[in-house]
Amino acid sequence: MKIKIYLLLLACIIGITFFTGCGENKKKPTTDTTTTKPSVNVPVFNEDSAYAFVEQQVKFGPRVPNTPAQTKCEAYFVSKLKGYLSNVIVQETKVKAYNGKMLTCKNIIASYKPELNNRIFLSAHWDSRPYADNDPDTKNYNTPIDGANDGASGAGVLLEIARQISLKNPKIGIDIILFDCEDYGQPEFSTEPKIDHTWCLGSQYWAKNPHKVNYYAKYGILLDMVGGRNATFPKEGISLQYAPDVVRNVWNTAFRVGYSNYFIEGNMGQQITDDHLYINQIIGIPTIDIIHLNQDGTHSFPTEWHTLKDNMDAIDRTTLKAVGQTLMTVIYEEQ
Repeated sequence: MKIKIYLLLLACIIGITFFTGCGENKKKPTTDTTTTKPSVNVPVFNEDSAYAFVEQQVKFGPRVPNTPAQTKCEAYFVSKLKGYLSNVIVQETKVKAYNGKMLTCKNIIASYKPELNNRIFLSAHWDSRPYADNDPDTKNYNTPIDGANDGASGAGVLLEIARQISLKNPKIGIDIILFDCEDYGQPEFSTEPKIDHTWCLGSQYWAKNPHKVNYYAKYGILLDMVGGRNATFPKEGISLQYAPDVVRNVWNTAFRVGYSNYFIEGNMGQQITDDHLYINQIIGIPTIDIIHLNQDGTHSFPTEWHTLKDNMDAIDRTTLKAVGQTLMTVIYEEQ
């Protein structure tokens, strides 16, 4: 009898534990940070190297289209990328700015294993804004900015990723695309009538004229303002609309590798007109935007955005590391 009672009690305990466990499962967060991933030796992203790549771009001066700084920086990118990846091209064209000015646009594209159909692309814009039209001093509105964060940071992270790819080869094909003429959009102080689609001219051109006939990628990741201090990267609305699975993968990866304080779980859903909008709408490759948006209630860009303070003082190595290591993990875990 004692044995039967003991077995009955044991069954009850097991049953209670089972149902309690089920109840706990229902309370799991929507982001599954424990998703099983293949065991891969992911290279360590070097934030000092990325910082140096950002710094070198800024040393050329504002990389505004039709300027000597644009020419010098283009040559720098091509030289560096050819040292890491054998297939590098410059897609050069002319695009019309909001004011009718014709701009020389140079999209720089480096490919790893271009023969593979199983591929993704990583992108950023490398030009800088010709106007400091968000500067506190209106006298600076027509002054070009250094664009250390807004432009150079994303390109710097991608150069370091290209360097790492050359040292340890991932299993998938990868295209690194540096878009030009992104930041020549119509300023608020412009006296011309409001014109649509004046931003992201380089990516608009590429989406209509990809560098390879019938170009295909599983998905794309865009970086914009990824080097600022105390940066936060919420889930951006257009990214969620067109590529929710990619957003989920990248943010889950950031959680797993320890960067949840950067890739925040709070979903603002604010839609940002950026290069990824035109890629999603024109060429139809699911593409997300990792972009710094403040979480101070203003839903705004960082304070140095489109001001003369967007210089090297705005760049933080730890932010470059958070973004770079997250992307490296995504890349090397792709099968």
